[in-house]
Amino acid sequence: MNSIERLQKYMSRHGIASRRSCEEIIASGRVRVNGILVTQLGTKIDPSKDTVWIDGRKIKSVEKPVYIMINKPRGYISSLSDPEGRKKVTDLIPDINERVFPVGRLDYNSEGLMILTNDGDFAYQLTHPSHNITKTYRVRINGFPTAGEMDQMSKGVVLEDGPFKPIALSFVDIREGNALFEISIQEGRNRVIRRFFEKIGYQVIRLKRIKVGTLSLGDLKSGQHRHLLFSEVRKLKKDTVSEKPS
Repeated sequence: MNSIERLQKYMSRHGIASRRSCEEIIASGRVRVNGILVTQLGTKIDPSKDTVWIDGRKIKSVEKPVYIMINKPRGYISSLSDPEGRKKVTDLIPDINERVFPVGRLDYNSEGLMILTNDGDFAYQLTHPSHNITKTYRVRINGFPTAGEMDQMSKGVVLEDGPFKPIALSFVDIREGNALFEISIQEGRNRVIRRFFEKIGYQVIRLKRIKVGTLSLGDLKSGQHRHLLFSEVRKLKKDTVSEKPS
């Protein structure tokens, strides 16, 4: 059996970070294989023979896969480190002994459902664009769109980095003149929902992710977390669309 695999996949599979983040770690010159500095993303290794070190520490095998759902409050970042010293989502899970990383991101001022894991392949399935995972949000904006603006929203807009159209968009309620929408997307461009509403002429007051794939936030309170059930993990994996061969 051929055990050769790409270095970034090996790192992700062992709970270092998502595959994309592992690529950044390699490119930044933090990884050595058998004592030799490696910065090429196409590097392949044989896990049965090669030894990988990151920042001077040897990669150890993941003891068990961990899958955690958290209701991220506003004012927390989704990264594992921050030069500005801001609070991190991992600060909310001090009772978790395993090293886990966020699957995808929610920006500093957004809140809601996030998944943390040490399973790199699982994270890849949920975040790679080819797997078409639907994410649903509740969005409060400063005002109430006209019929024309609503029509424009349903048809989509052109942003500075290309066209954007929600998978689904529906009006939920209005409070003090500010409309609440539920919006579903299948992509991960930076701040794309906020930019979408800004293009129509409205600022987002509050943005909360309530669903990722088949997983719903439910009644989990802000700042709280829980382990995913085996059935929830299995359903998420089953519902991902297989990546098309190149």
